Amino acid sequence: MPVSAPFIDIHCHGSPRDADWLIRSLDMSEIAELPALLRAGNHRYASIGAHPWHIGLQDPEHDWLVQRSLCTGPRVLAVGESGLDKCIATPLQRQTAVFRGQIELAEQLGKPLIVHCVRAHNELIAVKKSAKPTQAWIVHGFSGKPALAEQLLNHGCYLSFGKFLLKPEHPSRLALLHTPPERLFLETDAATQLSISEIYSEAAKILGLDIQTLQRRIVANFQRVFLHD
Repeated sequence: MPVSAPFIDIHCHGSPRDADWLIRSLDMSEIAELPALLRAGNHRYASIGAHPWHIGLQDPEHDWLVQRSLCTGPRVLAVGESGLDKCIATPLQRQTAVFRGQIELAEQLGKPLIVHCVRAHNELIAVKKSAKPTQAWIVHGFSGKPALAEQLLNHGCYLSFGKFLLKPEHPSRLALLHTPPERLFLETDAATQLSISEIYSEAAKILGLDIQTLQRRIVANFQRVFLHD
């Protein structure tokens, strides 16, 4: 009898109770939590990034050096989250400068980048075209319409879907249908009250798949993008 594929949560800010594998996203202000996370057992991984919400709270040069050192660890699988957000007070020019530093770090380390983007997708694509990254970009918490999904996919991004799939009329449900299976991830993000299995169940329903098939697809993507298998 085949072994069941795991539930993988590629972006969370807590410890989802039913995630078999997870990537916990840590901002530089949270790195004290890293040792406990890595002691928690196999398949507990981290990503570390400079979140746009927290720009200016600490010394950026010192943070970058500390982040670089931590991100070399084998169980820190990605840089991020980092990106662009038009709903905060920090000027976009400043955000972009920090984001470019995160892109450079991901490229130096050969690790994927978890991307936070709010109402700045055109600017995000412009940065991507300019930077010409070789590492994968995963736009987390995707909540847009199919046209935006196709735009990001056409520029080589992966999309990670979460809680918005649970809203019956939400446009991200249609966007999911436009996402190639090899570019898809699922997450809980900051919705700590949700289980990742709920997200998988709804995504499988939308896609017309059984959950095990969807799990196997996500495992294959995870191994290729994050573990380089």
